[in-house]
Amino acid sequence: MRCRRATPDDVDVLVDFPDDPGVAGLPRDQVREDFDAGRMRPEWSWLLEDEGRLLGRALWWGRGDAVPSALDALDVLPELDDPRSAAVDLLRSGHADFAASGMSRLPAYTVRLSGDWREDERATRAATWRCEAMSDVGISSSLERRQYAWTPEIGVPASSSRVEFRPGSDEEFVKLFREAARASLDVETRRALETMDELSQAQDDFEFYASCPGERDWWRVAIDGDGVPVGFIVPSATPYHRNVGYLGVLPSRRGQRLVDDLLSEVTRIHADAGAERITATTDMTNLPMAVAFDRAGYQVTEIRLVLEGPR
Repeated sequence: MRCRRATPDDVDVLVDFPDDPGVAGLPRDQVREDFDAGRMRPEWSWLLEDEGRLLGRALWWGRGDAVPSALDALDVLPELDDPRSAAVDLLRSGHADFAASGMSRLPAYTVRLSGDWREDERATRAATWRCEAMSDVGISSSLERRQYAWTPEIGVPASSSRVEFRPGSDEEFVKLFREAARASLDVETRRALETMDELSQAQDDFEFYASCPGERDWWRVAIDGDGVPVGFIVPSATPYHRNVGYLGVLPSRRGQRLVDDLLSEVTRIHADAGAERITATTDMTNLPMAVAFDRAGYQVTEIRLVLEGPR
C-alpha cells in the first residue's frame, strides 16, 4: 500500500468512494460540487491505494485560502484489518504537505454520526478508529455537538411581541459579541477566552461571520420596548444552505426565554427569502440553546464530534 497526493484524474474515484455505514458520510453530489467550486482540491486530497485499487481517502476543505481549513472526509474500505493505521498514513502525508506550505495549526475534523451512535456497534467502531487516528497525529481535543435543521413543513414562526429588531453598526456588533461571550455556554467561546482578551475574541467572531457566505445586512440588534439592546442575531449561510449563524442574549436579560424570540426572527428572515432548509449547530452541553431549537421545531439530523489540535 502507498499514500500519494491526488491528481485531477483521481477526482471521480474520490467522489465515488464507498460509504461507511457507521458514519453520516458526505453526499456525493456535495463532494462533486466542492471539487468543482475549489473548496476541495486534488492537491489537498490524499489517497491510499494498492496496485491501483483505492483503499482510503482523506479530503480537506477550504474557502479560497492557500491551505485548507478543515478535514471533511477520512475513510477507508471496511475490509482493512487496521483502519486506524491506514488513516494515520493518510493524515501524516497530508499534514507534512500542509506544514511545508506554511500551515501552523492542523485542520480540525468533524466526525458525523447518528443521534443514537453510542448504541450502534458499527457507528461506535467507525468513530473510535477515526478518533484514535486523529489522536495519533496530535489532534485529540473533542467537542460533541448537535446538528439541527428547519424545513418549511415545520412552519414559519410569528413575529416577536416582546422585542423589535434594527440594524447595527460594525462597532456595535463587536460590542454585542463581547457582552454575549460573558458566561457563555458555548465551548468554543469559552476556550477562546482562555487564550485571548474579550475584545480580541469579539473581533474574531465578528470577522468570522462577516466572512461567511451570508449577507451583512441580515444582521440585527434585538431591542426591548424602551429601545435598549437585549441581544442580537447574525443569520448566516454555508455554501450549501441558509444557517442560523449566531444569536446571543445579553447577560442581564438571560433567563427570560428571549432566545426563542431571536431564533424565531432568524428563521423568519431565512424563510421569507425562500429557504428550503436552515441548518444550525449547538454544543451538547448548551442545553438552553438545544431546548430552544426543540421548541422551535428544529429537528436533530446528526451528532458531530469535532476533533481539534492544540491552539
